[in-house]
Amino acid sequence: MDFNILVGITVWTLVGAVLLFVLMFVDSLFTKYRDFEEVKNGNMAVTSRMIMKLFAQGYILSSSISTSNNLLEAIVVSVVSFIILLVIEHLVHYLLRIVAKFDLEAGTQQGKLGYGLFSGALHIVGALIISSCL
Repeated sequence: MDFNILVGITVWTLVGAVLLFVLMFVDSLFTKYRDFEEVKNGNMAVTSRMIMKLFAQGYILSSSISTSNNLLEAIVVSVVSFIILLVIEHLVHYLLRIVAKFDLEAGTQQGKLGYGLFSGALHIVGALIISSCL
């Protein structure tokens, strides 16, 4: 392994970490509650959802890095994938609320762990589907 590979790994990892932080922050703006406050207060449902969301975004980023020829392409693919996942998440949450009277966001905010796990699982499944398209 030469020096250029080590520098590349470092740069891609740092950019990936910053991108994941930004995406998680943007995601928190779309919830009706304050994600980071809920985590600090010990809400395990919100914490579980955030961890699963982080894993999902990390998996998408990993897939985009492994299939991209340059860093900018990987970032663009990850951001577009994030937007797709965000839109699908809101659509599925809306349909579950209307059709099944199952409000994932309210249940997660109330600390119902099953709600947070269900919501987080949707992120992981979405990430697997999106990544298979890359």
